[in-house]
Amino acid sequence: MIRFGIIGLLIVGLIGTGVWGYNQASEKEALLVHNENNYQRAFHDLSFHMNQLEDEVGTTLAMNSREQLSSSMAQVWRITSMAQNELGQLPLGMMALHKTEEFLHKIGDFSYKTTIRELNDDPLTNEEYQKLQTFYKESGDIKHELRKLQAGVLKEDQRWTDAINAMDANEEPMDNSIVNGFQMIDEKVKGYTETDFSPANDFAPDLDEQIAKKVKGKKVSKEEAAQIAREFLDIPDSMNVEVDELKEGLQFEGYSLTIQEPEGEAAIHMDMTKKGGHPLWFMQSRPIEEINISLNEATNKAQKFLKRNGFEHMELVDGKQYDTIGSFKFVPVENDVRIYPDVVYVDVALDDGEIVNYKGAEYITNHKKRKKLSPKLSVNEARDRVNPNVDVMEEHVALIKNDEEEEVLCYEFYGTIDKDTFQIYINAETGDEERVQKMENAEPVYDTM
Repeated sequence: MIRFGIIGLLIVGLIGTGVWGYNQASEKEALLVHNENNYQRAFHDLSFHMNQLEDEVGTTLAMNSREQLSSSMAQVWRITSMAQNELGQLPLGMMALHKTEEFLHKIGDFSYKTTIRELNDDPLTNEEYQKLQTFYKESGDIKHELRKLQAGVLKEDQRWTDAINAMDANEEPMDNSIVNGFQMIDEKVKGYTETDFSPANDFAPDLDEQIAKKVKGKKVSKEEAAQIAREFLDIPDSMNVEVDELKEGLQFEGYSLTIQEPEGEAAIHMDMTKKGGHPLWFMQSRPIEEINISLNEATNKAQKFLKRNGFEHMELVDGKQYDTIGSFKFVPVENDVRIYPDVVYVDVALDDGEIVNYKGAEYITNHKKRKKLSPKLSVNEARDRVNPNVDVMEEHVALIKNDEEEEVLCYEFYGTIDKDTFQIYINAETGDEERVQKMENAEPVYDTM
């Protein structure tokens, strides 16, 4: 009898050990997935902001007013700080990316000093304009290198955890596309002209603060969040949705969701607010190897996705093809006025038309009922305020946010200088030049490494 009791205790002990080991393995796997999601997010945000950086630096070259130049340089400073922050979030500590960091530092330093300078009394010199042109070219080079790396990461479904293992192994040559890609970028930056730079300025984006202040609604449970995600993505109720609390450090409460595809494709990752259960963004980094639908068909897929999820009167304002993905920017239109603060971004896979990326945080924080918007100036009066070197091709009425985060009604002009196209916003009440943005040229198709 005693022997049977001992055997029973041993069996219970073995079962307990097995359960403990399973829980430990599950917790480790969840941590790895969480870290991978954060690395992927930081990498894609870095690529996005380097893209913005090139456009914003190029925009300064088309400015016609000193006041507008100062605000644009403040935007360059902000974007540079965001890119620096995202570079710091990537697990690249074992790699010497000093030149890339220096490049971001020197642009940040130059733009900061320009922002606080009285340009009416002390305008930019020809040498400084030449420096801006150099920054424009160099930021474009880095953007294209990151785009190539991004194309490889998406197509080959590469993981940052594998890059960490490769760096830990410390083998030469390094057998990892992500690590090799960043080393090539840093090597390319070494060829740029060296200038003085200062430490990075701590200037972080405040979107999470806006979400905390503006998003309303009752808090949803994890189960409710999972169901909202299924309906938003139009997937069966049977599909498994894992829901975790968003990481600490954000100013709003939310959930991080992971949806596993039953066909074995890459998982879908989504962030959602607790208040109201609003999906902020989602991404599926699956391989997209061939193009079976046109960009026009992809636009229709994106519009149907938005309409199904309650986005009304949305108009396409920008659409491009990046390798095998169609990337689209939509804003709502009210009484023939484009409402840019309520922007939504949608990416469509060109193999089967599936929605693979969505960003709607700005729409969620800004969308509201507005009084009727009527310009005081005529379109001809506003056009006279545009830089005479710009050949105006198209115009609209648009609501945008100025540098003080105030909504202002403007005339939106599309115009060209040589081969570059710009969006120019003239205040519809005062005639002031509110903003100038360089639009991206046709994007080359990048081969994976």
